[in-house]
Amino acid sequence: MVTFLSGGTGTPKLLWGADAVFDNAEITVLANTGDDVELGGLFVCPDVDTVLFLGGDELDRETWWGIADDTAATHEELGSLASAAGLGTGTGYLDDAAQTSGRHLSRWRRFSGVGEFMYIGDRDRAIHITRTSLLDEGHSLTEVIDVLADALGVPWTVLPMSDDPVASIIHTPDGPMHFQEFWVAHDGEPAVERVEFRGSAGAQPTEPVLESLSDPVVIGPSNPITSLGPILALDGVPAALETTPVVAVSPFVEDRLFSGPAAQLMRAHGYEASTAGIAEAYPFVDAFVLDDIDGTDLDRPVVRTDTTIDDSTDSSRVVRAIETAFESIGATEDLP
Repeated sequence: MVTFLSGGTGTPKLLWGADAVFDNAEITVLANTGDDVELGGLFVCPDVDTVLFLGGDELDRETWWGIADDTAATHEELGSLASAAGLGTGTGYLDDAAQTSGRHLSRWRRFSGVGEFMYIGDRDRAIHITRTSLLDEGHSLTEVIDVLADALGVPWTVLPMSDDPVASIIHTPDGPMHFQEFWVAHDGEPAVERVEFRGSAGAQPTEPVLESLSDPVVIGPSNPITSLGPILALDGVPAALETTPVVAVSPFVEDRLFSGPAAQLMRAHGYEASTAGIAEAYPFVDAFVLDDIDGTDLDRPVVRTDTTIDDSTDSSRVVRAIETAFESIGATEDLP
């Protein structure tokens, strides 16, 4: 068995071609839920859904978000209604009282659906309606994700990091905002003072999550702060990672980032925005996969390859480098 920690698009891109190296049935994907939102009453899990849609061969691989060739009639009508009624163009983040009432899992991440600041396609919306309805019937998020994965034919075991609410809140000079507001509504432009994983002190990883962390762990080239930080903020997760083999792929080539807001988020947390900063942020990682032209000298084993991932062939190449990295630390006997 092998477990992939997944947030954003970095780890899903690795999963794209992972079956060239690992048996899909032996892969567990542990997904970030810190950037989940309740939007217009629907519970949306962006990082989980990227994995589900990829595994079900439905993902829009141009945007790495949503379902390929989906229509958006409802989303467009919501925008038209908001405009015609003069309801403004804000994100509709609800007030403090609303954030802590209603569905417990939605705490600190509730948005009005007026205008719908996040793009949601029509088939995509059916997933959110089903998930929200199953949650309201009393099922846990873990149970709901398992149902959706089965319905979509996903070949991996997919686990949300927790059944408890954790919200990634970005603190800016203009005040705090949920990560989706920061990244989607404001294009990641506000200055970042710090990132808070609100609710993490009381949230618990599920038993299946902790069990999955006893297997060798892969960390993809994802943002270490908001894509993986919520997972690492959970009680027991860092300790579990200290006792199992872990290989990470850097999202940087020295100080050049492939994509996303990792650089400013890392600097806000006191890390250098570079491969060296990634190594500092991941003290539990046993070996790293770096790009061929990344000359960063690390204090742990390093395997180099071209880490650009534009298709499944690229993905398979990087996953083979991950396998080699596990070999360098003598951890292959536990791999599938």
